[in-house]
Amino acid sequence: MISPGGKRIVVTGYGAVSALGRSVPETWASVREGRGGIAIRTIGGGEYGPPSQDAPVAQIVDGYQAGLDAHFGPQTAAALDPFARMALAASLEALQMAGLVGASVLDEQTAVVVGHGLVGLETLEKGYERFYGMRSPRLHPATIPKVMISAAASAVAMAFQIHGPVFATSSACASSAHAIAQGAGLIASGQVRAAIVGGSEAVATPGSLRSWEAIHALSATTCRPFSADRDGMVLGEGGAVMIIEDFEHARARGATILGELIGVGMTSDAFHITQPALAGPVRAMRAAMTQAGALDAETVLISAHGTGTPLNDLTESQAIREVFGERAASHPVIATKSAHGHLLGGAAALQAIIGLVALHEGLAPPILNYTTPDPACAGIDLVLGESRAIDTKLLLQNAFAFGGLNVSLAFTTA
Repeated sequence: MISPGGKRIVVTGYGAVSALGRSVPETWASVREGRGGIAIRTIGGGEYGPPSQDAPVAQIVDGYQAGLDAHFGPQTAAALDPFARMALAASLEALQMAGLVGASVLDEQTAVVVGHGLVGLETLEKGYERFYGMRSPRLHPATIPKVMISAAASAVAMAFQIHGPVFATSSACASSAHAIAQGAGLIASGQVRAAIVGGSEAVATPGSLRSWEAIHALSATTCRPFSADRDGMVLGEGGAVMIIEDFEHARARGATILGELIGVGMTSDAFHITQPALAGPVRAMRAAMTQAGALDAETVLISAHGTGTPLNDLTESQAIREVFGERAASHPVIATKSAHGHLLGGAAALQAIIGLVALHEGLAPPILNYTTPDPACAGIDLVLGESRAIDTKLLLQNAFAFGGLNVSLAFTTA
């Protein structure tokens, strides 16, 4: 139960596009079977930039916008930066699944809250190449509309005629988790009956790659969450969106209930711009599980933030042990960034969707690329090797961002 007033927040649809597939079923098939979307790609090498480089990235799968073009015509996607295009593609799938495309509820009674960490990078880099490299005094007239952080939320609202609250959230790698929490708050307060929530990211660009390299955050090989030889994260692209509704509204219209949001924890470390602190994640996880009434649950599927960076994985494993104590070893831990890379602002929504499907299927997907146990990360139950049968209806989704911004979300499919 999320609100003091007793409103229940349920999931009635979801959509996703990423390096793993053009839909949630394609994405789930990939993670279930242990297929990853990370590959060495050649990035950059244009006339006005530095030489190209080969690097591991998880680029969006080809053909993901075919559904958009079929539904809206090619002009809609063409007018958007990739980050907004990916959010719109995921929203279309989610709304179709929820049976809400064209429904009258998509008016004042629906909100759109979409989160991103870095936006409009393809548009900006092409514009700067034109401005600084070609020394052109003119930029494309659509530059500002394409790079607004609210461009994706506005595109979704316009595409589906949504007149309720529409805005973006930006809190680095916790952006889509905050978006889910904010959408739930709007429903719990009675302002809307439904919300389109999630996030997207399109960061596999030359400038982005060089920027992340400059802070030594990227792996030279691949993403290895919790493995002793982990050496950094891998940038990923994609979009992921959930449809959440007031339970009574969803039941009245005969919607299929895919899950329920039963706990939210949001905290700040107030410590360091890039280094995590233990207390913040502990408080976020404990708050979500306490609100869910599941702190002492026998088994919980934990979808870890799991970036594959040395400090993040160490801190997260410590936090899991501190929150759950001796029961930490009873909760299976998955880390799907090892398959789809780090979508930054869109990561939490994608991982939560995968986690909900995992609960329905009774199957936890494996952590990929793991090679060597890290004694410092011991005491938690990592799902390794292949998918594992699980018997739980509880999911804890973690999102821990630069700046010490932490969100944990608790879901159930019971």
